[in-house]
Amino acid sequence: MTLNVYLSGEIHTDWREQIIEGSDGLNVVFASPVTDHAASDDCGVAIMGAEPNKFWHDHKGAKLNAIRTRRLIEQADVVVVRFGDKYKQWNAAFDAGYAAALGKSLIVLHGPDHQHALKEVDAAALAVTEEPRQVVEILRYVLTGALPG
Repeated sequence: MTLNVYLSGEIHTDWREQIIEGSDGLNVVFASPVTDHAASDDCGVAIMGAEPNKFWHDHKGAKLNAIRTRRLIEQADVVVVRFGDKYKQWNAAFDAGYAAALGKSLIVLHGPDHQHALKEVDAAALAVTEEPRQVVEILRYVLTGALPG
């Protein structure tokens, strides 16, 4: 069995790399949004032309990113959504809701400080984790039935 896993959420730490490296040897295919912040923000104007109004600049980029995000979430078996400490990740909450609405297996990753703010997102998840290694162990268990240790 191969798992297609979409890694959504914050882009300022190495949590994705930790999960990918920890999953070495497992039959997992990973996908993610564009994690280069500037490229993600500016993709619309880079492809379709400049916008003097920041609203329309952001609007173009958001729509192009949505094409990628929707496709990858729809193709995923498991969606992992990471909420970091530094910024509000409204897009991550949107991705979690979209994945839940599609009936995707959702794993949420965040620290204890976000428990109250994310209680509805956590309620929709099949697993709520605090560390990338826990996500790796979930993937290992799903694929092999093996517990840590």
